[in-house]
Amino acid sequence: MLAYILRNAKQPGYGRLVRDARAMRNAIGATYLALLALNLWCLLADPGTLTKELVTVATLTATGAWGLLVTRRRIPARTIAQRRKMLAVGAHPDDLELACGATLAKLVDARHEVRGLIMSHGERGGNPGARPGEAEIGATYIGLTQLNVLDFPDTKLESVGNDMVRAIEAAIKEFQPDVILTHSAHDQHQDHYAVHKATLRAARAHHSILCFESPSVTRDFDPSLFVDVDGYVDVKVEAVLFHQDQAGKPYMTPERVRSMASFRGAQAKSRNAEAFEPVRLLGSAIGDL
Repeated sequence: MLAYILRNAKQPGYGRLVRDARAMRNAIGATYLALLALNLWCLLADPGTLTKELVTVATLTATGAWGLLVTRRRIPARTIAQRRKMLAVGAHPDDLELACGATLAKLVDARHEVRGLIMSHGERGGNPGARPGEAEIGATYIGLTQLNVLDFPDTKLESVGNDMVRAIEAAIKEFQPDVILTHSAHDQHQDHYAVHKATLRAARAHHSILCFESPSVTRDFDPSLFVDVDGYVDVKVEAVLFHQDQAGKPYMTPERVRSMASFRGAQAKSRNAEAFEPVRLLGSAIGDL
């Protein structure tokens, strides 16, 4: 059970399913470093039978207590009536985690199939050799079954609109998603707006399209659909932190991620939420989020 959280695995079956996993990993690590020191001292210094027994009891008690706490902090599994397919389309390698990472993780845990499609390597905003790999790590951590990172020109996606439409059309045809998520029309980043337009063109015959909230949305972003992500904000924070190439940017900080979730949660009358603008939405397609 301790390996469940101590193993800093990037798989959805380990620390990702525990609330406050990072803090608990740190606390467990500190506890066992102290216990290791005590056990080594008993082994080398031979302080006496009573002391050795007390250290043994402390080690066993700590193991049981942490195991129980990890179990109690696990995010509960959800039961769904029908498994659905979700396709999330973003412009840059960190866009999905920042905009809707908690929702995607919640969908994965509800046994829906979630895939991602990224249009560029983000070469103008960072290291193109690192960013796609970081996106793969973040997607694996969240639990996406597939992530494709394309190599259209960063900051110039509007110049390849037709190519993006064909790429998104191919993804839709192959995957047949029930719901498509993408950037909002109310976004001041030119690449985000270009991906929004390309997605709407590619999905012109699709019945359910939701627009997520990037850090660069304008004041005109007007969500009317909210997903309760209580228990998944830590997952979103962890997924964002995998994008080390972008570390230091204000919108990448845990504080900013948590505050946005709290703000949208207040609007949705829940603790934490992520917000979406529906372009159109068939109720039976999205089910119970």
